Amino acid sequence: MKRASDKSYDPLTPELRSQRMGRVRNKNTKPELVIRRLVWSLGYRYRLHSRKLPGNPDVVFANRRKAIFIHGCFWHQHGGECRQYRMPKSRLAFWLPKLEGNKERDIRNQQLLREMGWRFLIIWECELKHLDELAKAITEFLDE
Repeated sequence: MKRASDKSYDPLTPELRSQRMGRVRNKNTKPELVIRRLVWSLGYRYRLHSRKLPGNPDVVFANRRKAIFIHGCFWHQHGGECRQYRMPKSRLAFWLPKLEGNKERDIRNQQLLREMGWRFLIIWECELKHLDELAKAITEFLDE
């Protein structure tokens, strides 16, 4: 039996871990639904998850050539003062490359969008606590 001191210790069985990870969504997440409702209430209309654009932005305003990404603080490594991001303590050999890969892919996709003449806004999961500020930021982004 593995001990808590082992680097690869996981308190869940492989079956339970698989079930838990299988519930992680990449579309229609709670933060995404909150932002979509907010954008709609501000009077903007949009498309979802455009596969034609790098990174499949969560909310797309094609006529404005603008997109919004709603990033989970854990999955996209929101550092700095974010209280929702925390590096895992176990299985670092698995998590470090995975999370770094996510971050690198985000940077590549953002660069490709810029090259295509698109502008984008990234909204972090932890920013949802301040919807009034987000509404102002979204309005400024879309109207500029």
